Amino acid sequence: MFDIVYTHADFVLINKHPNVSVHKDDGDVMLLQEVAAATGDIHLYLVHRLDKMTSGLLLLARSAEAASLLSGLFAQRAMQKFYLAIGSKKPKKKQGLVSGDMERSRRSAWKLVTTQNNPAITQFLSAAGEPGERLFICKPYTGKTHQIRVALKSVGSAILGDPIYNPTSQADRGYLHAFAMRFDYQGETLSFVCDPRQFTACGSKWQESTVSQGIDAWLSPWELNWPTLKVFSK
Repeated sequence: MFDIVYTHADFVLINKHPNVSVHKDDGDVMLLQEVAAATGDIHLYLVHRLDKMTSGLLLLARSAEAASLLSGLFAQRAMQKFYLAIGSKKPKKKQGLVSGDMERSRRSAWKLVTTQNNPAITQFLSAAGEPGERLFICKPYTGKTHQIRVALKSVGSAILGDPIYNPTSQADRGYLHAFAMRFDYQGETLSFVCDPRQFTACGSKWQESTVSQGIDAWLSPWELNWPTLKVFSK
């Protein structure tokens, strides 16, 4: 269900396994209770969410005060987040920016539209994957539901194994992983990386030679050459 990646006096960082829900209507209490049992906490607080399909770094606060501070970092876009994904086709462009409003589509899906009233904003870089596939590293600046999944579909490379946006794709999981985060907390810059190759539960395709080479090049994702976005530049 999870692996403990880091324990701080104010928070716990876990690697959430794929196909484990953090939502209140489907297993949220169970996941938090399981982590709390492992860490000895009476209560843990969810300060952000990952889709059920998505594995990787999930931050859980150990007090209401810490939850407020950490939630504020997400709200203020002061939390740098980086995701790995494997797309099932060659994308229309190898790197760039996806920006647009998101609207409900059919059933559980969302779609990207051209308006920019309250846009979902995602930067991405990519590298070679297995034949016909592409490895992505994505840096979202907003936290919309299904944001990266919709962004990669919009550039023609829906995520491998995604049951909603790529339902004909065959894989042992949907290949989206919360890879790294960096933030300032109590006067200290904290950086964390959760390498999916180190966890069997994260899926077999991360181990493929071309994919692994790409991950090796991105192990310090905050040092990559991300173009500055005017909308967020100070």
